Order: sequence, then C-alpha cells, then structure tokens
Amino acid sequence: MQRAALFRGGDAQMAAGDLGELLVPYMPTIRVPKSGDRVYKTECAFSYDSPDSEGGLYVCMNTFLGFGREHIERHYRKTGQCVYLHLKRHVIEKVPGASGGALPKRRNAKLFLDLETNSDLNSEDFEYEDEAKLVIFPDHYEISLPNIEELPALVTIACDALLSAKSPYRKQESDSWEEELQASKHAKTLVQLDNGVRIPPSGWKCSKCDLRENLWLNLTDGSVLCGKWFFDGSGGNGHAMEHYKETGYPLAVKLGTITPDGADVYSFDEEEPVLDPHIAKHLAHFGIDMLQMQVTENGLRDNDIKPRVSEWEVIQEAGVKLKPMYGPGYTGIKNLGNSCYLNAVMQAIFSIPEFQRAYVGNLPRIFDYSPLDPTQDFNTQMAKLGHGLLSGQYSKPPMKSELIEQVMKEEHKPQRNGISPRMFKAFISKGHPEFSSNRQQDAQEFFLHLINLVERNPVGSENPSDVFRFLVEERTQCCQSRKVRYTERVDYIMQLPVAMEAATNKDELIAYELKRREAEAARRPPPELVRAKIPFSACLQAFSEPSNVEDFWSSALQAKSAGVKTSRFASFPEYLVVQIKKFTFGLDWIPKKLDVSIDMPDFLDISHLRARGLQPGEEELPDIAPPIVIPDDPKDRMTNHFMESLDIDESSVMQLAEMGFPLEACRKAVYYTGNLGAEVAFNWIIAHMEEPDFAEPLVVSAFGEVASSGAAALGAVGLDNQPPEEMVAIIISMGFQRNLAIQALKATNNNLERALEWIFSHPDLEEESEPALDTMDMENNANANILADTGSEGPRIKDGPGRYELFGFISHMGTSTMSGHYVCHLKKEGRWVIYNDLRVCASERPPKDLGYIYFYHRIPS
Repeated sequence: MQRAALFRGGDAQMAAGDLGELLVPYMPTIRVPKSGDRVYKTECAFSYDSPDSEGGLYVCMNTFLGFGREHIERHYRKTGQCVYLHLKRHVIEKVPGASGGALPKRRNAKLFLDLETNSDLNSEDFEYEDEAKLVIFPDHYEISLPNIEELPALVTIACDALLSAKSPYRKQESDSWEEELQASKHAKTLVQLDNGVRIPPSGWKCSKCDLRENLWLNLTDGSVLCGKWFFDGSGGNGHAMEHYKETGYPLAVKLGTITPDGADVYSFDEEEPVLDPHIAKHLAHFGIDMLQMQVTENGLRDNDIKPRVSEWEVIQEAGVKLKPMYGPGYTGIKNLGNSCYLNAVMQAIFSIPEFQRAYVGNLPRIFDYSPLDPTQDFNTQMAKLGHGLLSGQYSKPPMKSELIEQVMKEEHKPQRNGISPRMFKAFISKGHPEFSSNRQQDAQEFFLHLINLVERNPVGSENPSDVFRFLVEERTQCCQSRKVRYTERVDYIMQLPVAMEAATNKDELIAYELKRREAEAARRPPPELVRAKIPFSACLQAFSEPSNVEDFWSSALQAKSAGVKTSRFASFPEYLVVQIKKFTFGLDWIPKKLDVSIDMPDFLDISHLRARGLQPGEEELPDIAPPIVIPDDPKDRMTNHFMESLDIDESSVMQLAEMGFPLEACRKAVYYTGNLGAEVAFNWIIAHMEEPDFAEPLVVSAFGEVASSGAAALGAVGLDNQPPEEMVAIIISMGFQRNLAIQALKATNNNLERALEWIFSHPDLEEESEPALDTMDMENNANANILADTGSEGPRIKDGPGRYELFGFISHMGTSTMSGHYVCHLKKEGRWVIYNDLRVCASERPPKDLGYIYFYHRIPS
C-alpha cells in the first residue's frame, strides 16, 4: 500500500449503523487499560512526535504504545494491530467578537490530553483544541469521538480509559520516593501587587514573630512569614498559612532555596508543593534575580556576588548576548527537573562520530528489529535520542518577522524546538536508586552508568564505548623489600586531583577567607569571591606521583608492610575523558566542591605517562596469596577470610569419600573451597560432577603455583561474566541467597574476600528481589570495574599516540553534586557552542577553566 493512500484523511465515510459491525473483527485485539499498564499517549516510541505534531499521535488499542506518522506503519506491519486511537492537538486563533475582543472558536470545549502548553503563544489570541478519533488500518477508516451511541460498549470503555489514563512519567519507578511536581494552576494567572516591596539577599525574619528559620515569601504581596508543618517539616508558628486564609494569596516560595534552576514553591490552595514555570518573573517583581543566586557555605543564598566572578554567571555566559543556533546537532534537551546532568552528558556523547554511526547510522535496522515494546529497549531509545539531537527536526529557526502576521491569520503551527527525554530517562534510570529520582546527580557517575549500559547492549560489530576504554598499568612496590608487582585494569576516565597546594594566588585566598569569616559572623554579604588558580601541570604531576597503599600485604615479606602505587597508561584511548576531582567531603560528611580555576589546555600531550612495564633491575614480588584465617563465627569468617595453611583437610576429604565420591575428587573439592569444611566441599562436588576430569588427581607442583592455581580455579571469569560456581556455593553455604552471592562476586571481580565484606556493607540488599539485584549489579562495576565481554584476547582497546585536542567540557554550578546545574560546551564547525538544556547558542566566552569533565579526541599522527 502506498503511503499517500494509507494516510488519506477521512476518505472512508461510514454510516452510523455500520460502525459496530466494522469493529467486530477487531474486538479481540482491543484492550481496556488496567492498573499498571503504561499508556504512552504523549510521545512516540521511536521519535519525539506527540499530539502537538503535525501528524498527531497514534496509540495502539492493544499495547497502548504511541507512534508518530513516520512510524505507525512499522508497528502495523510488525504486530498486525489494526485499531489505533489518533490524538491531535490543534492551536486555533480566536475569532474577534463584535466588541473587538476575541471569542473562542471551539469544536470541543474540553482539553482532554495531558500535554504541556506552548508558553510562547498569547492565550488572549489563541486556544487549544484536542481531537480524538479511532483509525482502523490498513484502510485508514476514521471514527470521530465521542460516538458513544454507535460504538460497542467495550470500545467506548477502552477509549475513555485510555484518554483518562495518567502519563507513565507522573511517578517514577517504585524505588524512587519522589513524585514529580506539577505546575500550579495559579502560576500563569498570579496577580502580584505593585506595592514597592523589595526583598534583601539576607537577614530575613518573619514579619509577625521575628523567626529567622523556615521563612516563606508570598509571591502576591511580598510578605515574609514563617511556615509550620507543610513541605519540609520545619517548625514555625504558621503565620504564612494564616496570611493565606486572610488574603487568599495562594503561592509562596521558601527563602533559602532559590537557585538559578528553581526554588521550592508551595500552593496553600492546592495544599502541596508545586512548580511555578514563571518563578523567575515572579521573583524579579520583588527585586530577586535568580541568575545571580548562589549557595553560600552557611546555607544562605545571596545575590550580592558580582557577575564577573559568579560561577553561575560565568559558566552560563550570562550578561552576554548569545546567538541561538539551529539545525542538525544544535537541538536542546528539556530539563525534567534536576536532569541537566543527563542533558549535558548526552549532548557530549552524541557529538562523537562513533556514537552517531552506531545509533543514528544504524537507526533503520535498530528500529526494524526492536522488540514489541521499544520503550524498554536500550538501543532503540539511544537511536531515538540521537536522531532527535542530530536530525534538526526539533531545532528549526523561528519564522521571519515579515511572515508572522500573514501566518497568524491562519491556524497557528507552534514551533517545536528541543526534545523532552522522559522516555529515555525513565528507561535508562530504571532500577537505579539515584538516577530514577528527581534529585540532582553526578554527571561523572551517570557517564559511567551509560557506558555500562552501552557495554551490555552491543549494536553492530563495534561497540562505540570502545573509544573511551584504556588500560591502566598499576605498579605496586613494597617499600621494605623494594620488590614490585605490575597489574593492569580497564578504565574509562582519567581522574585528575586538584593540587590546591600549587595555587598561584595563595595570599589572595588567605585574605578572602578572613573577610568571608568576618562577614559570616556579622551576617553581612560575603566579600567578592576569590577563586584558587591552579596550574594544570600541577594536577598532572599530582596524578603521576606515587600514592600510599592502605593495608598492603607484601608477598616478599609475607607480612603487612608499607607500599606505594603508581599509575600509568598501558594504552591511550581514542577519546580521553578527564575528570577534575573537585568534589570532596567536609567534616560534616556533606559533599562539597572545590571552587577552582584550572588552565586546561586546548592541546594535551600525555605521552610521558605511557607505561613501561618491568624495568631492568626490578625484582617482582612473589605471586603468593595472603594467608587465610577462618574463625568459627560465619560472619567473622566473611570479614577475616585469610588462609592460614594450604594443607588439605583430610578429615573433610574422608567424610566426602564415605559418601561414595572418588577420593581424588574429594581432595580437589576440599582444596578448591579453601578447607571450609565438608558441607561447602560437597556443594563444589555437585557443581563439578559432570566435568571430564572430575576424578583426576589434583596436580600441585609448588607453593607459588598452588596459590596461583587456586586463585585461577576460584576466580576465573567465564565468557558470560558469571562468577565461578564454587565461589557462589561458598557464600550460599554461609546462609546468603544465591542472587546476593552472584551480585557480590560480580561487584568485586570474583574476589571472595572482598565479596564477603561487600555483603556485610550492603545489608539492605539481602531482602531484595532478583530483578532489582540484576539491575543494581550494573552499577557495581562502574569505572575501573566495568568489564567488557573481552573473550580470550583481552579488552578491546584503540591504542595510539597520547596527543589530544579539546572538543568539549561539562561544567557544574553549585556547591555539591547534590545540587546545582550542569552546562555543556562543545566545539562544532570551528566554534564553541553552549548547550544549556533547551537553550543552544554560539558561545562567546567558553569558561574552559571552570569545567568538571573534559572531552579530548586524539590528534592523528
């Protein structure tokens, strides 16, 4: 069937009496949404089309998946589902009335679609009108709704249930305790009194009782009053609520929570925390500029810091007129509420050609072979996001001013700029206790989480995450014997420490700190910020210096000793990701950020950090495992798993032999389970009975080889990355669930001692279900422990020269990873571009010295 024929509009007119008969063959495929069903009526599974789009959205009446015009045919061909509910939102120009005012022109008086409205439209001139109709494929019969009298009861019920179903994103997954805030019904029409009230940056107190805590600013008249029990549970005398009852002024913002990315707003009328989309305008009425609000160390916000040094101002390039950018590769991403960390990382990821080719280049194949529920497929959602960012379909320049008046006389077609990554975020964060919440997160942790998912969901012959992977050579030296050990591990990020001691403006920093403390004691605004200036060379030097190894056990001395470790690059990646370790913990265990300026280079050469391996004259540490001591108490056994002797426990061997098992098999079972007893060895026997060498003698040639062989037998990782069954059996025999044993071993690279300690450090996981454990397992191999499916040839790497050029960086504003805002800068077509959520502009002053994560690409030889 030709596409034009498939989408001819309403050419199949049906008599009213024929509707029921027409639907009879399809009745078995029409379902009524039940509790727990996800109804995707606001977004296409393969694109960012919605009922707002020109072609509207088609929702399958069986799977409740939504599809745009470009993708509905694919679903019909794949599933054979014929009945869809077509949803379309129109934007209509109001017709002027006799008195000159606008009169509504409506076919339907009700807005029944759960969609966001276009804030760019003037509500006095335009209005929304929602339309729904049933469409039957392949002949594209259309049945306008409502048509209750002529439709079968099941169809009517199914349509009503689908239209009234809540968005699947209204609440995050069950392991997230935060529900998404909704915009207040008062925000758009809030009246603010022109009474000259201006709110100072600090020194607030309740106007009725002089309390200085839990204070709320009424957004209508500017009254500052204390709260009581609502919102954050803080104490107070309830004067803010009393004021609402007296005046009816509905919205208040909590002082001390205002930042450039939002504030805590409460609606007395709606009796719940809400979003205020116009909060910046409402605060500006009282002299508060959100862009200059910043958290101080004592928890107060102030806007007294001068723009030229404010982190928020510099990173967002505020105060500079930035030219908006449109077209392919210049598409913004909507902030869903503290999701800027995701936006910044995904903009950087899809600026890399390898990711573009893997997902957008393979888009037709990925979509054609996607599962029946593409919303739950990683590669489909990555391809969808990549296409949304790179196609230019959602980043079109506004119409020329001379055409606006002419266009406005017809039906208004709102400009769709930017994409909303709700479906992507819901899937990629599923099961993760942090990313599935609405709290702010660390962009570096999300980057590793994403790489982990890319590794687990290969697309094509090459994995795009290979471009980040490199090998780290770790040289560990016993300070007493001077002997060394060389090991290698996989990593994806170069973490650079901040060498604060190398600051070039120490005198200014000392003077600033004294003034800041004086201002804090006197409750005055802080002095002009002085930021530590750190040479990049000092950070690189700190990275290359040896570090102490805690609890180092020297195999040369067979005792604990002092040890130092040095890291070098065994390979250089195609793309080098550098993280500046700005975040640390204060004495109160609250994460804090080092506010520093580092002169990051545009061109970076780290060739001198290439690993050299064992050098002439160096002597290797013996390959001997630490001794194991097994206490009687099983829990102590887990935390003190050191082998005291490698002798085989003959009493356990005889107990097993008396059960009828071959003697040599019993000896191997006792040996490979570390002499933990006959019961544990019995589990090993059951797991290995079918092996061809089950009854072959145990071959032990030397002490060093014994330790090595035992470690290999216990720690070998299969191609499926499953822990060895004998190690799982050991943990199970101690009373723990199999799922927990597997998760602990995977999280510690099959190190039995560390796995046992890991279980004790995660007591809350003992009661969790298998799916939750499988999902959380993805995070336990983050960074150095992310392992590729490497087979026998080792990890896939793209080694080459160690010379790089900077092409992007992610910056963080705020005092810790728990708060603040992320912005991404990328170099495209020879110039820098700033990606600040939906806003994409040409950068005039890229703040390369204030970045958090930097992206470099290799310079060809």
